[in-house]
Amino acid sequence: MIVISADGHAGADLLDYRPYLESRYHEEFDAWAKAYVNPFADLQAPEAERNWNSARRLRELEQDGIVAEVLFPNTIPPFFPSGNLTAPLPSAAEYELRWAGCRAHNRWLADFCAEAPGRRAGVAEIMLNDVDDAVAEVRRTHEAGLRGGVLLPGVAPGAPVPPLYDPVYEPLWRTCAELGLPVNHHGGTGAPGLEPNPVALAVFIVEVSWYAHRALWHLIFGGVFERHPNLRLVLTEQGADWIPNVLTTLDYYFDRFRSGDATAEAKFGGPAVAGLSLRPSEYFARNCVVGATFMKPSETPLRHEIGVDRLMWGSDFPHDEGTFPYSREALRRSFHDVPADELNRIVAGNAARVYGFDLDFLRPLADRVGLTEKEIARPLEVLPADATSPVFNPETIVRAW
Repeated sequence: MIVISADGHAGADLLDYRPYLESRYHEEFDAWAKAYVNPFADLQAPEAERNWNSARRLRELEQDGIVAEVLFPNTIPPFFPSGNLTAPLPSAAEYELRWAGCRAHNRWLADFCAEAPGRRAGVAEIMLNDVDDAVAEVRRTHEAGLRGGVLLPGVAPGAPVPPLYDPVYEPLWRTCAELGLPVNHHGGTGAPGLEPNPVALAVFIVEVSWYAHRALWHLIFGGVFERHPNLRLVLTEQGADWIPNVLTTLDYYFDRFRSGDATAEAKFGGPAVAGLSLRPSEYFARNCVVGATFMKPSETPLRHEIGVDRLMWGSDFPHDEGTFPYSREALRRSFHDVPADELNRIVAGNAARVYGFDLDFLRPLADRVGLTEKEIARPLEVLPADATSPVFNPETIVRAW
């Protein structure tokens, strides 16, 4: 079988970003890098090179039966306070340097993808402080070969930029739709900043996916999908079990907004939905795809409610919660009873459609390193003792949000 991971993470080692940074920022970068203390143990361990060592990465992914992947950011770009996904949006005073670091990451990523032609779809990072800058970077990275689309930052309450439903972002949506680029919204973004105390960290883990979900209803009620029927939103690494319940809730509110009743729901929401021609669940079916990452056994039975053609599996390499080095076992655990045609769409076909992978090109690689349908159809009876991915948790839950 061809297996494409729709959720991988990569980035340069800190000092290796310097050549990709515009020279006028080198002196400031040198001072910043000298003073920066990396708080992430996994980015200081020897295994951190999985983020940037192309040969090692290909070797270990092939060991897991994976032949291609979509690449989201992971390491610390120049002038960022933390990793790309969880860093809060910059203030006006911080924007110039952070934007320079963002572009440096995109340049590095284009070169990294070029080291494995046809096997990596890099997702370009943007910021929302200046929409004209964002649009220009979308066009530049598209021309540079980053075919993974755009990483849409989340906008937390109180952020220094307008919420995602604001009309100020219309040029961004228009450009992505024009170029046929998916807009990716990854778990971890959009949440309030991390605070270094035990309770705050626990609350973050409970809430972080919900903050990432917010982009869905912002773009629906903001009319973005109505104006751009071909725009594709990819919701990645934020689970899949929440989707049926949330779509039911959104449809309920939509119907109440349109009711014309003398209720707070109709009064508050009526104007927003007056120009919408579809219900939220219908926009989801037309415009959205889910990077379900390491789908858990509790999520697999929901695939028909969500839509088999809207689900993409991912290994989350090289994160601790990812499935490496047990991706083969993870696929058996979650998909052993899924028909082959559905399974092929979830682990390869849908990602090929969304991100432009050539399945004929990947076929010889899969024949060499991939899993067989017969192998995946064998239920996993013994969980790997040292596995760290949630897919191997003995008990799983279905989330309500």
